[in-house]
Amino acid sequence: MKRTTRFLMFTVAMLFSVVVMAQSTISGTVLEAGTNVPLPGANVIEKGTSNGVTTDFDGNFTIKTKSSSGDIVISYIGYNSKTISFSGDMALSNVTLESSQVGLEEVQIIASVAVDRKTPVAVSTVKAADIELKLGTQEFPEILKSTPGVYVTKAGGGFGDGQIRMRGFNSENVAVMINGIPVNDMENGRVFWSNWAGLGDVTSTMQTQRGLGAAKIAVPSIGGTINIITKTTDVEEGGNVMTSIGNDGYFKYGLTYSTGLLDNGFAATVSAARTEGDGYVDGTQFTGVSYFVNISKEINDFHKLSFSAFGAKQRHGQRQNRQLIETYRNSERGRKFNADWGYYNGQVTFQEDNFYHKPQISLNHYWNLNDNTSINSSAYVSFGSGGGGGIRGVNKFTFNADGTSDYRDGLYGPIDFDKIAQENEDLGALGSETILRASRNDHNWYGVLSNLKTNLNDQMVLQVGLDLRSYKGIHFQEVTDLLGGQYFLDNNNANNPNNAARVGDKINYDNDGHVGWIGAFGQLEYDVNENFNTFVAAAVSNTSYKRVDRFNYLNSDDLQETDRYNFLGGSIKGGANYRLDGNHNIFANFGYFERAADFDAVFLNFSNDNINEDAENQKITSFELGYGYRSEKLAANVNLYRTLWNDRTEIATFQQPDGTRASANILGVNAIHQGIELDFVYRPTDKLNITGMASFGDWRWDSNVLGVDVFDEEQNLVQTVDLYIEDLHVADAAQTTMALGASYKFAPETRIVIDYNYFDNLYADFDPSDRGAPGNDAWKAPAYGLFDVVMTHGFKFGPFDATLTGRMNNVFDTQYIPDAQDGSGSTADTALVWMGFGRTFSIGAKLNF
Repeated sequence: MKRTTRFLMFTVAMLFSVVVMAQSTISGTVLEAGTNVPLPGANVIEKGTSNGVTTDFDGNFTIKTKSSSGDIVISYIGYNSKTISFSGDMALSNVTLESSQVGLEEVQIIASVAVDRKTPVAVSTVKAADIELKLGTQEFPEILKSTPGVYVTKAGGGFGDGQIRMRGFNSENVAVMINGIPVNDMENGRVFWSNWAGLGDVTSTMQTQRGLGAAKIAVPSIGGTINIITKTTDVEEGGNVMTSIGNDGYFKYGLTYSTGLLDNGFAATVSAARTEGDGYVDGTQFTGVSYFVNISKEINDFHKLSFSAFGAKQRHGQRQNRQLIETYRNSERGRKFNADWGYYNGQVTFQEDNFYHKPQISLNHYWNLNDNTSINSSAYVSFGSGGGGGIRGVNKFTFNADGTSDYRDGLYGPIDFDKIAQENEDLGALGSETILRASRNDHNWYGVLSNLKTNLNDQMVLQVGLDLRSYKGIHFQEVTDLLGGQYFLDNNNANNPNNAARVGDKINYDNDGHVGWIGAFGQLEYDVNENFNTFVAAAVSNTSYKRVDRFNYLNSDDLQETDRYNFLGGSIKGGANYRLDGNHNIFANFGYFERAADFDAVFLNFSNDNINEDAENQKITSFELGYGYRSEKLAANVNLYRTLWNDRTEIATFQQPDGTRASANILGVNAIHQGIELDFVYRPTDKLNITGMASFGDWRWDSNVLGVDVFDEEQNLVQTVDLYIEDLHVADAAQTTMALGASYKFAPETRIVIDYNYFDNLYADFDPSDRGAPGNDAWKAPAYGLFDVVMTHGFKFGPFDATLTGRMNNVFDTQYIPDAQDGSGSTADTALVWMGFGRTFSIGAKLNF
């Protein structure tokens, strides 16, 4: 018996030692080819087994294999996988993965993509997989709502009407670039996300660079820069079909197909999708068709060409006018209530809507002169067509104090357009009193970007380039529906007084804005050593403005077309990042730039004979300090910033007590934006990720402004007021935001994500005419927090890979106010607000082939 026991123990020991000896330890670092950026979260699997690990935040991994020899497979979404054979213990050092998209590396150079722990800026990056996972029925910029310093709302709640602010600055002062091409309106700097309704389907990476950012071109990145990199063309053939449904009739379906890189060097990807729905808010029905085409050609080892075209043709109803909180409470529709729609001939008809189509077309040339030098250029064009609907004439749609109206159906009911049409018809030859109109904002935009990058030596990289743009904005109002009448009498055209306008005729105004831009930039990166990276960058630009007005001046009048007025701007910025060791790094950056005054600051009062030739450049000074920590399981960042903005141009739009809209051209105001931002990602296991952030801002106006002109929506001067805002809080963005999230993988293809976002210190926007006395801060909306949850499951459907994803936003149906305009006495009772969305959901399916 003892001999048998000893024999069994000896046998077990021998088997165990064989198993131990059969194991190998493989280590390495996974990087993106070309940029050498670490790829955290890459999968490293022992081929033929379920044994695997993921890379840490610096791309490092260590795997103990079950066999002494075999293969490991390294994969990462958006990159071609790599198989490496092993025999015994191995230290692989750097393993580079090539992008699965042709030309992506070159696009990233044009787009000035920042590198973690090297580029000294505060940066956050969202990959395509997370966008696809979380977007659902949300507005595209809402993907960034858990990013420090970012505040995103749905505004009135119409499809594509979302708004984003960064560090307290609105979209006019946040540079948005798609593949390195700026998309902020050349006249006013605004970004309309409805123009890019299909971006969620084709985005490869979205990166926010807060503060001055790494963009080399002279863009209005006062608050920060949003870099959106679209997909190019997949190296391998394949595609997918997708569909999703959601609350309030939401329905979307689409198709994507890639040829893969063919033997002749050609590759093509096409994508198209249609989205429609009734909208969560009443009277915001929408339809949109988005498309994307990319055709690439590898001519030889030195030259590549890439042609891209994408856009979204859409139309949607809007909720433009805010209401008292009491109105939402008294309305049967609650937070879904919208006063800006009704019925006409039995059909839903919008008082306010938006329709637009803005395709962007570009041709990129990537030229590798040699191993050290390359020139990447992009020629692009954009033709925008569309505008926003509204009313003209007598406004009959306002409510009485008790919520009734002679032109609405029931208490706080929709508009009775049929009654208005009957009254117009009865007027006969006298013409319509009230009509529907469209304010058009068409444009033609041409541009060229070219960037030369050369490695001067092993430590120094020089980039120089040109940024040329030509823009023509075409602005006019046109009659869209006479509402039963024969014509509408308009007396605003000096060349056609007493114009009996009919559908399609121009009314009220007709003018063009011409903007020219010539810019040059340069940046020198100097790596003192592998741990100390520095850069200095400079840019200079000339902005020219010209205005053509066909309504206010006779055709024979020299004032109909102005001269061109030029404004020189420029910037200088620099920074350094120092890695103290493998875990800690610190960085600092600074910058000063002067930006040309906006178009409306030059042509005051919407006229050609009141020109501000001496309009002050806006002057911005920014400082930032940052600290980063990286370990195997934890990545964390802390940033301190201070931005001084002098001679700021501010176009404030607001709702007047009678429901009509007005605007104020505020010149020469100063502001200080400062704060602290923290964010982290913690990975206690390969299955669990915990994310968090906190942002505390102190954003205040630094001066009063005297003599502010206020205009109504017909561009008539209403009044001139003094604006006492010194030391008041900057409004319209939550100055305190926090987020906490968790992602847990039940299986390799199944996971659940829970996110919580908290917002506080949100001050109502203000009507300039209500700031006639010092020290009157705006009403502060109540703090609120929202929970979102996503669950996704991947599985085999025959020979195809399929995915099911369910999303729910505002899980607990929290009532909140994300957007407000201050009222008399700055109280909750007088504030005009948009109520936030309640609980919403979507369920999507995707089939890859």
